[in-house]
Amino acid sequence: MKRNISIAVIGIMISVAVIAAHHENEVVKPSKISQSDVSGDIYNRSNMVKTTHKDGHTSLDVTTLVSSSGEYCTGMYQSEETHMEVKEPWGVDEFFYVIEGSITLTSSDGTVMTVNSGEAASLPEEWTGRWDTEGYSKIWAIHSEDLSYCS
Repeated sequence: MKRNISIAVIGIMISVAVIAAHHENEVVKPSKISQSDVSGDIYNRSNMVKTTHKDGHTSLDVTTLVSSSGEYCTGMYQSEETHMEVKEPWGVDEFFYVIEGSITLTSSDGTVMTVNSGEAASLPEEWTGRWDTEGYSKIWAIHSEDLSYCS
């Protein structure tokens, strides 16, 4: 039930982005992340980006929607074990729903929040702290005035 509510929230966010992306004479289509996508099939898409990071961990990222303004985007992301210090502000407003695994966020003031599978969180662009995980998969929605982020 909670998972369905979270998925519904994500659907509403995507709908708002699609409506905001409408231009005159342009056909605007919704974007969907299906159950098979959530199960991992999304990482077989041609636009999947695999990245090996400086610390050696690998991540998979698929963007499912970019608004016409370029300020809002959605997708899915999967990461191996990661431990990183976020010293510069996060840089985007991000909502995410954890499908598998968990993420522990330790804010720069020492406040600790763990987001487990089936839970969601929002990070403001100004956030700094520590990001720790043994691995996870998430659905994400990002807003950024930096137009290069979602492109």
